[in-house]
Amino acid sequence: MSTTNEGSGAVAAKVEAKLIPIHVMGKRYEVPESLTIMKAIEYAGYKYIRGCGCRGGVCGACSTVYRKPGDYKIYTGLACQTVVEPEMYLTQLPFYPALRTTYEFSELEGKPEEIFELYPELFRCVACNACTKVCPMDVEVLDYISALKRGDIKAAAEISFDCIQCGLCASRCFAEMPQYHIAQLARRINGAYLTPRAEHLKTMVANIEAGRFAEGLNELKAMDTDTLKKTYQERELEPATAGDDWTPKDTRYL
Repeated sequence: MSTTNEGSGAVAAKVEAKLIPIHVMGKRYEVPESLTIMKAIEYAGYKYIRGCGCRGGVCGACSTVYRKPGDYKIYTGLACQTVVEPEMYLTQLPFYPALRTTYEFSELEGKPEEIFELYPELFRCVACNACTKVCPMDVEVLDYISALKRGDIKAAAEISFDCIQCGLCASRCFAEMPQYHIAQLARRINGAYLTPRAEHLKTMVANIEAGRFAEGLNELKAMDTDTLKKTYQERELEPATAGDDWTPKDTRYL
């Protein structure tokens, strides 16, 4: 469980809502029916010290496992997104103990064989698709694992882009592989070795190093606060639907 320090004063404000029973770590609590699991746990008197990150569904720190009464299925979700249900039995998994291989990234060359060597369990996959079904972000986990088995790192990186590293896929894997760690390596390799470098970025870096923007920057630094605000508010904005032939009026810094 990701929470400790149970106390009665966690929520001072009285919530006017229908109360429903839930079970946290086997203990019964009455909480408002409209709360998310995360807020319900706090309402029950727990103080988060782990398992509570962004509160917005993008960090994967609050992965939760729960059952519904009379239902054989184990459900999963993020505590910050999932709304409580009557008689829900739940617990959180702020960290899943999946092994992550140690490697020196700068020594890699971006080849599929390197992933195979670092994570040989990749080939234990039996294509059961439990990993995809459990993902709270609807990532097609089996698809990116299959892509990696074919050696297609770029496809795996793209398919796994929305992975938030919660670890729930590994918790249901028959092959006991850390899918999310493998996907992270694929994305790193794709970004560092396989994605073409943007030529305009090189040009911009060269312009910065050559001091091409120094004059404009110094002008801004010399302004008082009111003038700076006025300059910002009156700045020319790029049209939202600009075509390829759109050219800015001020080309001093291009």
